[in-house]
This record gives sequence, structure tokens and C-alpha cells, in this order.
Amino acid sequence: MATERSRGVGRTVLPGGLRVVTEFLPAVRSVALGIWVGVGSRDEDEAHAGATHYLEHLLFKGTKRRTALELSSEMDAVGGEMNAFTAKEYTCYYARVLDADLPLAVDVLSDMVTSSLIAPKDVDAERNVVLEEIAMNEDDPTDTVHEAFTAKLFGDTPLGHPILGTTDSIKRITRDQIFEHYQARYTSEHLVVAAAGNLDHDTVVELVRHAFGPALDHAAEPAPARLAGDQRGSQAGVGTTLISRGIEQANLVLGCEALARTDDRRFALGVLNAAFGGGMSSRLFQEVREKRGLAYSVYSFAGQHADTGMWGIYVGCLPSKADEVLAICAEEITRVVEGGLTDAELARGKGQLRGSIVLGLEDPSSRMSRLGKSELVYPRLEPVEEVLASIDAVTHDDIRAVAVDILTRPKALAVVGPFDDASAFGV
Repeated sequence: MATERSRGVGRTVLPGGLRVVTEFLPAVRSVALGIWVGVGSRDEDEAHAGATHYLEHLLFKGTKRRTALELSSEMDAVGGEMNAFTAKEYTCYYARVLDADLPLAVDVLSDMVTSSLIAPKDVDAERNVVLEEIAMNEDDPTDTVHEAFTAKLFGDTPLGHPILGTTDSIKRITRDQIFEHYQARYTSEHLVVAAAGNLDHDTVVELVRHAFGPALDHAAEPAPARLAGDQRGSQAGVGTTLISRGIEQANLVLGCEALARTDDRRFALGVLNAAFGGGMSSRLFQEVREKRGLAYSVYSFAGQHADTGMWGIYVGCLPSKADEVLAICAEEITRVVEGGLTDAELARGKGQLRGSIVLGLEDPSSRMSRLGKSELVYPRLEPVEEVLASIDAVTHDDIRAVAVDILTRPKALAVVGPFDDASAFGV
């Protein structure tokens, strides 16, 4: 067992490669706990499409020691909150409790992760729940257009496939395939227990050691951080995807492939994105909504993965205004590529990015998430001060360079709305 401590953060590697990372926050009376699993939807092959998210549901359905009702009622009885989420590159089961109830949270979450039954009857019952979740997302044109954009950009690759799976893949997948995925991926070397709040690191380590028990009875080193993937070399998708819906609004996402998670230019892209379309003072908001009244919702966004990323613009507008809105977006992209940002925009972009990071770390749950994600997908835990310094160091030259490199890349366009012909939209 090896333990490291720095700036209130403790890190211990237990036998079997299980990592425990904590941060002591003396000003709170609660603890946020998460068990992070280094598996996401991009790790699935065709036979297991949707298995990671399906499994997330099933781990709440009962273990060898607890029924589904007991799992939830034990947390409810102490006022605790418990949930989970699945992403492209990791899964997290999390809880927030009073500091005195941390032993219960560790026991319940560890029980779910290590000892779930994945009973056939629960697989059959939950299948309909997952299908309903897919249908709910498909009913939301905002979710649909972002999903269509990702699929267009990354194509028929694991990164381009939906996290939830498809209706066909969920109907087709068997209990044995899901259980196989569980046994192969939920091993201690791929797990991180992260906690933040009013806690003692050594106490958390002992709670985790006891809760995981036999799961740690093998020699293994922690799995390395996910710093690469299978996307490099794949051609980014371009052109238009149209999903025709008889709705009142056109939902548009225009964008391109961007930067990987550890690319040093991510700070410049973050500042650029904030100034370009990240708030009410941004160029997009001012040009599209404030000056012309063409949309209620308009913003730009950036997302990163281990080996690639995306940058894009979302707009919801009247169908008759879609062409005009897209033309304005194209003009603003050209303008920032050719001229960069003004001094005022650069300052606002930095301030917005700094503020969102610091404010986002004001609660234990955000601190816990930072610890867990850093263990799984970053080479190290970057001190907040270092991140803020990297943002402050962004210059006009950095902005122009990243704008020329990223924003000029071939674009993909996804459209959800009352249209019949995708060729009407040129990108």
C-alpha cells in the first residue's frame, strides 16, 4: 500500500490496484463519495453496445446483501443522495451524505459495484426503462441534434455511437453479455474511490479496504490513465445530417473536430469559446439574439476526449430563419479567425473561464468529481492554481493560432426540424 499527501489531497493505492483519493474540506459537514469505473460507451464492441449504461441501471437493482429497496431506503433514512451516470470514457456511482454517515455510503456503493446480482428478471424489467430513456431523449430535439452531430462528426466508431445504445441494441443484448461486461470491466485496477468533504483520509482508506474485502485479494497495478484512444487516424465527418420532425423550431449544431483533453492549447480554446459563444456578452449571443432577435438559445461549446475533441455552435430558431442564422455563424467564425479577439473580449473570456472553474469547485461533489476524473483520464491532478495560471497566460497570439487551426476545419452540421431536404443546408 502506498499513500501520498499534498495540499489536503490524499492518495492511496490498495492491493489489487484500487485507488482511494480524498480531499479534506473543513468548512462543510458533508462528504461526497464516488466510485469511478474506467469504462465508458466507447469501450463497447458491437455485441455490447449500450451495455455500460444498461449496467449502470442494473447495479441499483440488488446485491447479495441488499434488495433494490434496501439500497435506496438505507440512503433515504439518513437523508443521503445517491445516483450514477455513464459517459463516453468512464462511469460513476456517487452519493452525498452527512460526514457521520460516510461509512454507510462507502458500504452501500461498494456493495453495488462489487456484488450486484444482475438477475435475469431485473435485466428484463430494466430493459423497458432503458428503452423509455432512449425514447425520452429522442423526443427532445435538443438532445437529438447533439447526438446527431456527434454521430456525424465521429461516424461509425465507438466515440460516435450513443451512450445509451440504440433501440435495436438494447432489445438484442442478453443478460449474459451484460454480466460478461461487468466481470471484465469492474475490476479493482480500473476503479477509483474518490471522496471530498469533512473526512479523514486514513479512515476512508480503511472503510474502503473493509468494504471491498475479497475484491482486493489479487496483485495488480492501477490501470494507466486514459491518455489515448482509437479515434486518431479516423476521418472527421463533414456535411449535413437532417432529422425531419414536425416541430415548431429548427435545432442546429454546426461544428468540427477539435482538441484532445490534454492538448496544451485547450486553455486558449476555452478562452476563445467563452468570448465567442459562452455568455450573454459573447459575439454569438449579441449578433444572433440581441441585435437581430433570431433565436432564444444560442451558444458555442467545446468537448474533449482522450484523443480528440469537438467544437460547435448550437442554435434554436424559427425554421424560416435557419439559413440566416447559419450565415451569421459562418460570418462570425470568419471574423474571429481573421481578427482574433479584442482586448476586452480576451479579458472577459479569461474571467468567465476562471470564474466557472472556481465557482464549480465550491461544493464537495465537484471536488470529488475532479479527483475521480483526474485519476482516470489525466496524467496527474493539476492544482487549481496551475489551471488558473494557464488561463491567465493565454495571449492574443494563442487565440489567433487556435482559431486558425480549429475553427477553419471542415464542418459537420446536424439539423432537427420541419425540413425535407438536407441539401438545402450548405456547410
